[in-house]
Amino acid sequence: MSITLRPLSTGQLLDLTFSLYRSHFGLFVGIASVPYLVYLVLQLAGVALGLGVKGAATSPFTAIVAGLLIGIASLCLTAAAQAATIVAVSNVYLDRPATVMTSYSRVSHEVIGVVLLTLAVGILVGLGFLLLIIPGLLLAIKWAVAVPAKVLENKGISDAMSRSSDLTRGDRSRYVAIFLLFGAISIVVGLALNWLISLVAGVGPQATNAPVMVRALAAFAQFLSNSIIGPLLTISLSLAYYDARVRKEAFDLQMMMSAIDASRPGSSAVAAT
Repeated sequence: MSITLRPLSTGQLLDLTFSLYRSHFGLFVGIASVPYLVYLVLQLAGVALGLGVKGAATSPFTAIVAGLLIGIASLCLTAAAQAATIVAVSNVYLDRPATVMTSYSRVSHEVIGVVLLTLAVGILVGLGFLLLIIPGLLLAIKWAVAVPAKVLENKGISDAMSRSSDLTRGDRSRYVAIFLLFGAISIVVGLALNWLISLVAGVGPQATNAPVMVRALAAFAQFLSNSIIGPLLTISLSLAYYDARVRKEAFDLQMMMSAIDASRPGSSAVAAT
């Protein structure tokens, strides 16, 4: 799928997000499903541990430790999926080959950095939400493309946040639309899956008396939701990152000049990222 590099309106950017997702469905779902499959196994192990011996509940200490380990694993796996998705979007956007394996191999050294960046942004945004909510929203929008900037430009945590602030400045209303749309989709899908589980099992998966099979089914439903719906926000923010570069840095012209230079005999031009 060849994409014409040009400034996009918010509607065009969202339309391109869904178009890119549909045309490369297997790629993006494949990237998301790899780490979330590991997370599913951890969740199912947690459900099994919750039974203990002869159906008795495990000790609070064991539950806390298991929950902490699953939480850390979740952060790392989510970071890996997000970084690999960003690389895949970049390759597709710039008309380069993209596969699940090459996307992950490109970001194998980026996972810890993305985790630390996500934690830094999450903590600061969380503190902002404690201050009457509005500051938290502003910070979330300000740093919306910090992870794409880090992964694609190999920046440190502070530099990635500064880069995101520069790229989003003056056009932050579109990020509100992106967060609202894909946040709503995620919530609706999550509620629908929980409703279906409750309808079939007769009890909600979050209920304290929910059977083990219901909790296992809920974990599998979450896996499907993360794998299918999860990539959409990352795809949209990655496209927004490139669109900001087109608007502010004439990235489309840079790519055109790089292509011209590369086509000349004896040229050793390096493609932009």
